[in-house]
Amino acid sequence: MKPKVAFFDFASCEGCQLAVLDCEDIFLDILGLVDIVEFREAMSETAPRFDVAFIEGSVNREEDAQRLRNIRARSTYVVALGACACIGNVQARSNFIAPAENYRRVYGVEARNQAQTDPEFWPLWAHTRVRAVKEIVPVDFELRGCPVVPEEFIALVKALISSTVPYFPANAVCVECKMNENECVYDRGETCMGQITFGGCKAVCVTNGYRCDGCRGLLPHANLPAHQGLLREKGLSAAQIQNQYRLFCSTEFVGQEKRR
Repeated sequence: MKPKVAFFDFASCEGCQLAVLDCEDIFLDILGLVDIVEFREAMSETAPRFDVAFIEGSVNREEDAQRLRNIRARSTYVVALGACACIGNVQARSNFIAPAENYRRVYGVEARNQAQTDPEFWPLWAHTRVRAVKEIVPVDFELRGCPVVPEEFIALVKALISSTVPYFPANAVCVECKMNENECVYDRGETCMGQITFGGCKAVCVTNGYRCDGCRGLLPHANLPAHQGLLREKGLSAAQIQNQYRLFCSTEFVGQEKRR
């Protein structure tokens, strides 16, 4: 029997699932090797159990956490798909604001007051701390990025089908910048997160004239104090440095700071 594969989405834009669908001909080849039994972006069918569950999105409510636990219990492997699932992504910045205050800023005082008296008014009132998938359940593999890199998705699926362990080297984005012969962002008088961020994206942002904002998450061996010192040398204030780290990597940054 072909392995059963399912895709689930939580708090996200669902861009990673669209990136998977954008694999086109290669994706069609994979369809001959697996049975996709749940995929809201492409089908309406459901199934009781899965060999591989791909999870896109962060967990923002306790009811979502319970749904995720249920999926984990029905799956052999769980893969965190994309930055939201792996590291919480930009929505995790709300963790630094009390949920009630965050609600007030977005929807206004009247909406907050109505939500307090009418629980069915708006489900966001149940919003808790934004969490990555691995903060709720064990995760077997992570596919990083915003969105994921299609080639990495294909490599992981092929490895799981052939019962091998997929390998993604923990290189910094800077390694790929050098391979692409990019001018260093710092030499342009700007700053970058590439020294401390997981590569695998082919340094696409820098190659196209931007900088690395760290969407693939912090390398476990990254020297954060040295990087922050470099940012200070480039004239960034403590608040600006904090904003750079919090843009994509707030959950990982807080975790690494605690371990230090």
